[in-house]
Amino acid sequence: MDTYEEKRSLLLEMIAFSTVDGKLHKREYDFLFIVANELNIVKGGFNDLFHQELPQLPIKSNFQRIQQFYRLALLMHSDGVIHKKETIAIQQIAIDMGLNPEATKRILQLMKEAPNVIIDAEVLLTVFQEEQN
Repeated sequence: MDTYEEKRSLLLEMIAFSTVDGKLHKREYDFLFIVANELNIVKGGFNDLFHQELPQLPIKSNFQRIQQFYRLALLMHSDGVIHKKETIAIQQIAIDMGLNPEATKRILQLMKEAPNVIIDAEVLLTVFQEEQN
């Protein structure tokens, strides 16, 4: 991900997803802010994104799509409550990104079973690779 527009698009997708249950929890906001910092988006620019509806740019590489799915999954877990709307939305987003639905279900299940919802990056990539074969 090279451009500011691509980074902004990722955050816009995450912001839209964070409010799918009808509210933005403080822990979700904090998680989004951490991601914004990692993407070098300053706080003022980050807060402005909550008031923008910009077209989303397609994510080019499969690795970046997997990364974004995982970010969304972490965001989904950040408030400690998994809403049915979030589960449906994340599965649809994954399909729209071209990710294998079985792999995404497996990842969500692994996260649910993990003590802190974090799964190893190698496991994440392996699940998607297995489902491609």
